[in-house]
Amino acid sequence: TLSGNPLAVASGIATLSKIKNDKSFYSRLDEYTNKLCFGLSNLAKTRKIPIQINRFGSMFTCFFSETQVVDYKTAKTSDLDRFKKWFQEMLKEGIYLPPSQFEAAFVSCAHGDHDLHITLTAAEKAFSKLLN
Repeated sequence: TLSGNPLAVASGIATLSKIKNDKSFYSRLDEYTNKLCFGLSNLAKTRKIPIQINRFGSMFTCFFSETQVVDYKTAKTSDLDRFKKWFQEMLKEGIYLPPSQFEAAFVSCAHGDHDLHITLTAAEKAFSKLLN
């Protein structure tokens, strides 16, 4: 986890110093994450692919399930094979997501509208391959 590593600590301090003076940092981060999750949800629903996107702040996880995922038990009822295929298709498109259904993806303010467009375009292609 790099906790206590001097380089990680220095990076953390530099990041905190930078966002401390950026009054719109968290609202921009929230807006971008919201756009991404909303876009992913809409693309899946357009193809009638059941999806639940759990999100907290700038972390999110996509579950291929018709029912709301609230704990480990309900997470295990999601379609793990579909997630695996979606992960592989996204990887082919150059989008690196966590490889496990039970991990969270993270968004940062380094991401922008261009990244959002690329990610949603890749997701559209990946979702279309889930129908085969």
